[in-house]
Amino acid sequence: MNIVVVGDGKVGYTLTASLSKEGHDVTVIDNRPDTLRNTTNELDVICIEGNGVSYAVQSEAGVQKADLLIAATSADEINMLACMVAKKLGAKHTIARVRDPQYQQQMFFLKEELGLSVVVNPEQSAASEISRLMRFVPAIKAEPFAKGRIDLVEFKVKENSPLDGVQLSDFYRQFKVKILVCAARRGEEVFIPKGNFIIRSGDKLTILAAPAEISNFFRTVGTFQRKVRDVMVVGGGRIAYYLARQLIETGIHVKIIEKDEKRCNQLFDLLPKATILHGDGTDHELLSEEGLDKTDALIALTGIDEENIILSMYANSLNVDKVVTKVNNARLADMLAPMGIESIISPKEIAANRIISYVRAMTNATGSNVEMLYRLADNKVEALEFRVRESSRCIGVPLKDMPIKDDVLVGAIIRGGTCIIPGGDDVIKAHDSVIVVTTMNGLHELDKILKEKE
Repeated sequence: MNIVVVGDGKVGYTLTASLSKEGHDVTVIDNRPDTLRNTTNELDVICIEGNGVSYAVQSEAGVQKADLLIAATSADEINMLACMVAKKLGAKHTIARVRDPQYQQQMFFLKEELGLSVVVNPEQSAASEISRLMRFVPAIKAEPFAKGRIDLVEFKVKENSPLDGVQLSDFYRQFKVKILVCAARRGEEVFIPKGNFIIRSGDKLTILAAPAEISNFFRTVGTFQRKVRDVMVVGGGRIAYYLARQLIETGIHVKIIEKDEKRCNQLFDLLPKATILHGDGTDHELLSEEGLDKTDALIALTGIDEENIILSMYANSLNVDKVVTKVNNARLADMLAPMGIESIISPKEIAANRIISYVRAMTNATGSNVEMLYRLADNKVEALEFRVRESSRCIGVPLKDMPIKDDVLVGAIIRGGTCIIPGGDDVIKAHDSVIVVTTMNGLHELDKILKEKE
């Protein structure tokens, strides 16, 4: 596909790198020559210096022949205007990054009027991910599929866990829970485990099941912790606003600590049910006074990665049940697991995953349709939800007889509102939703899980 990305910042670069890696022809527009020079040196893409809303610059970038334009600058208005110009030029599809809550409230109207295919709000998506983590305290990651009927949860096997030494083939007999272990991470190695896989403490497992079954599983293995009732958020930006709204709706008390007095006043008006404190969230005396050691969860959302990391380490030292850390620098994120910081949120990665999911849906064959995409285990594992069309070669064949590739697992089948954790005798039918977990990169269609015919 021919794709034009307007904006070469954190989100734009992450998107460009992912789309280029998947084999798309990508052109990047930005008005910062130094930034473009770095992108040209690191990625096999075309870079054009200029204003992304300029008709002439978009024409030079070939937007009139583009399959997709993605506007990912830091300014909502520029993104929407860039998409409008692109549609007038002839771009088939447009995606805009829109972050302001005021625009979010009228997004249905804006999408229709501007001809937007998708609107992505990284901060709102990050808030939703954090909110899900509050449901499963032991989870490192928690991703919903099939409109929330099933969850994909990653967690770490602790020392002295009853899971230590269990062989997967004995899993159901021992724990009597309907879950599927669909990925395992041991050190640097990530793989799709078979029945003879033996779980060890320190492993990070990804499980797939209905939300109630996951809660039941954590109770069974002794890692279930009491429901989160009080959350302390350090940093009062957009993520904090979206998160507080979501948590308050579920009955959780939210306390936000923010340095900027003007922003505190705004949050006070926007979130009357939250506690808003003006102060420095890195001041341990303030954190102590506000009862950090007694709170159920700390969410570090300042604009500085290093501050978030230090805050999280401090909360861990106080044995806070759940700690979530916002980190945008991927190189820093890779270093955090040995420090005990594991629930890491990256808004740019979340936004990139959603857009790549849409791109794959655009490029698929007639057999299936990518509905959702999530990346796990440091992006080494992908979980995809496909909508099965009538022409798919996977229809009607029992899974035990299906020539599925070794690095692929069919994790769940959703049929008529019912979630099936499949066994060997189950079959895929037209119009099912199928969740696939794989270590393959760039899976676009369901039929690609099958081995090639000899």
